[in-house]
Amino acid sequence: MTVVSPLRSDSHRSTQPLITSWEPATATAAVLVLPGGRARSLEPASRANLSFQRMVPLARDISRAGPTAWLLRYRYRGWNEPDRDPVHDARWALARLRERHPEARIALVGHSMGGRTALRIADDPAVTAVCALAPWIEPGDPVDHLGGRAVLLAHGDVDRWTDPRASYRYAERAKQVTASTCRFVVHDSGHAMLRRHADWSGLVRRFVRGAFDPTAVDPLIADAMAATSPHGLSVTLPRGTR
Repeated sequence: MTVVSPLRSDSHRSTQPLITSWEPATATAAVLVLPGGRARSLEPASRANLSFQRMVPLARDISRAGPTAWLLRYRYRGWNEPDRDPVHDARWALARLRERHPEARIALVGHSMGGRTALRIADDPAVTAVCALAPWIEPGDPVDHLGGRAVLLAHGDVDRWTDPRASYRYAERAKQVTASTCRFVVHDSGHAMLRRHADWSGLVRRFVRGAFDPTAVDPLIADAMAATSPHGLSVTLPRGTR
């Protein structure tokens, strides 16, 4: 199923966001999946973009674990400060998700620019958990709104597009706001998550499952969140995480 935004645009902003969804027959939880992008670009985003395509198997995998999964295609490929276009698109998608599943608990999963977007919109009262994969983080990105949420960040140690040190510093600040914060290091993996893709996917699946079912919290993630800073913020992701 796809849902097209009714948002109106000005003359140079003519595209609309789009949602691709995987909806189990019954679901009491939902995950909004947010792909990456660029710092600045008014080029219309497409489902053919690699940043979108790399999130398709992840969204499908999430839905197979039980929750509804919605994958957002933004209007534009860029963050476009000060407009922050993906933030507006993601908030629109959250509103549509709440309309369709008013009782569902919601988690956010984002990669790169999508990770930054997920962290930014986690102030929505329906959001209980946020997972940021290889997130693009800038100094001063806010954390105070993360209180009461479970937060997981993960970064490849050979990422050349976004800075693992920035996600570590962000996790340090987030940990002061919500104790349920952890960060994993994916050794020998870069920004596109191609190497050790199954481990990235397994980590997301474990996090989402535990976010919605307290009896299914994964011990690896629970131990990382329980650890004091800095010990729970540079946890090595074991090979074979499924």
